[in-house]
This record gives sequence, C-alpha cells and structure tokens, in this order.
Amino acid sequence: MHAVILAGGFATRLRPLSCSRPKTLFPIVNKPLLQWIFEEFVDNDIKEVVLAVNALTQFHIKQRKLPKCGLKIKYVIDPPKTPLGTAGSIKNAEKIVGHSEPFVVLNGDIFSNINYKQLFDTHIKTGALATVALCKCDDPCKYGVAELEDDNCIKSFIEKPTKVQTPTNLINAGVYVLSPKVFEYIPKGKQCSIEREIFPVLAKERKLFGHRFDGLWMDIGNPQEYLLTNKIILDRLFLSNIPKTFKNAKVKMPIKVDKHVNIGKQTVIGPYTVLGRNVTIGSNVQICNSVVFSDTKIGDNTIVNGAIIGEGAIIGKNVRVNNGCIVADQAKIRDNINLIENFAVCPAKEVSETILKRNIIC
Repeated sequence: MHAVILAGGFATRLRPLSCSRPKTLFPIVNKPLLQWIFEEFVDNDIKEVVLAVNALTQFHIKQRKLPKCGLKIKYVIDPPKTPLGTAGSIKNAEKIVGHSEPFVVLNGDIFSNINYKQLFDTHIKTGALATVALCKCDDPCKYGVAELEDDNCIKSFIEKPTKVQTPTNLINAGVYVLSPKVFEYIPKGKQCSIEREIFPVLAKERKLFGHRFDGLWMDIGNPQEYLLTNKIILDRLFLSNIPKTFKNAKVKMPIKVDKHVNIGKQTVIGPYTVLGRNVTIGSNVQICNSVVFSDTKIGDNTIVNGAIIGEGAIIGKNVRVNNGCIVADQAKIRDNINLIENFAVCPAKEVSETILKRNIIC
C-alpha cells in the first residue's frame, strides 16, 4: 500500500522555530514527527511512502537522515514559487502512486495513532472515491467539518466554518484513503485544495464517506498545540529512568531526557519537560512545561516555564523565559533578561535588554 505525506507547507504559525526546520521534523518527545509517522505506517503494513514537499523541505529531511523503518521512500517536489495546495500535491504524486489500488494521504503536521488498516477497509466496503478519517473536536471551527448520513456518507463538508455554519463537531482529521479515480477530479499543475475544491464535489456526488475514530489525534500546527502534544505523549510514556547526571538535581515526572545532557546542582527539571541531546543546564535552574531542543545551553539561576527553546540557543544567567515564549535556533539571551509572556526571538538573534511588551526580535 502507498501513502502520500503532504509536507509542502511553510508552517507560518510555528515561526520562528519553523524558519530553520519544516513542521514534519519538529521533535515530539525527542523524536521527529516524521519518524513517528513512519513507525505507524510500518505497524499498518504500509510499504511505500511519497513525500510531497517543496525543495527546501526535501533538503532538510534528507540532511536529517531519519531511519526509514524499512519503507521505500520517494519525493515529489512542488514547482519553485508555485505551491500546489493539498490536491495539487496529490496530483503531483500520480505517476508514483499509480492507478492499481487506493492509497493513504496524510497531512504532515498530524500526530495520530489512527488504525490505517481499518480506514482502508472502510473505504473498500463503502466503494467510496474518498474516505475521510473523522474525530470529535471541542472547537471544530478551525478545521473541516463533516455532516454524516446514516450510512456514513458525508452529506456536507465545510472547510473552517463559522459557528453558525458548523453542522457537527466531527472534523477532518487530515487522513484519507483515496481511490485513483480521484486524480481525474484534480487539475494538473495548478494550485488546488482537496478540502475546499474536491471534497465538496465528491460529497454532492455521494462519493465521499467518513470513518470515525476515537484515538489520539493532535495538530501540531501552532506552539500551544505542539507543547500539548509533547505533554500528552509524556503522560502516555511516563518514563521513570532518570540519568545519572541528575544525581544533584530534583526531578518532577514526567520528563524525557536525551543523551549527553548535563545538569548543575540544585536544578529542578519538570514536570512536563523534554530535554534534547547535548543540552547543558547550569545550577539552580528551574525548567517546567517546556521543550528544549538539542545543543542548547542554559545558565545558572534561570527559570524556563511553558516555553520552547530552539536548537543551539544560549540562555544566560538569571534569565526568565515565561509562558508562551519561543527562542529559535542559535538565538542568544544575555544575562539578567526577562522575556515576557509570548515573546519570540528569531534564529541567531541576540537579546541584550528586557523588553516590556510582546514582541518578535528578528
């Protein structure tokens, strides 16, 4: 079975962290999202994967050299400066996917444990041209919303409706099974959205069906959801092994720590904290509800609470990194700085004074 991963977006809601990596390489509990997806594919007997990306995303993925988990992986690239949209990118994969059997499509910013085999079986049984995985959501207005008939045929499909327009709380989970005939509905070489332009047509023709599932589903498309995803996975894993380098530190579980992490005396780590590889943390530091990427250095007497710290960042002594802050890759925060809530620092930028209003330093 083929699967197409749509990963050609620019992750604007995750900036400035996404300035230096695509969404699909964001670490979830120290493992790139794309690797989690590959592992789920293997568990569901998916053998071949097509990554529909732009050229820069392809470069980043190849540079990362992720384990392929036995999968056969190919790429299709959007034309320069011409994003094809979700349907256009699927059309771009037509030659590789072929026309012999239905195939899975997955948005590259979704973390889920959906059973792809069950989704595929539902698709075959209904004879649909497209089957959309659906899950319940408290705030469906941010997503595509489906209204189902008794036979799970999708009666209507509205992309990001207003509260007045919302017929149900069943949302498009960003995972589909498509029959090859869907390629006939998508124009070649043009920008086209499968959610806004193709699914409504299929719904009118009664060729669009839904598949409800109640498992784990998270959209990591913004910093709050990204932190929440890490928190949920920490709760599920609840790793109890504490590295020897933590002998002089206090740990509040759950946490996840990668290799070669060094911690100073009287430091408190956790709860809900992820530390990447080669992180160095000084003495009397407090870090909670945060994700710290690899190769970061955090100085003595610093507090990090509810923040994301990018790869290779340097946080000085006596610094306060408050809730909602993002410090991007290679950024530097000098000593005695207070980053107010929701403050963001772009890659390789330096903050040398406290700024008392919400801002982005670029």
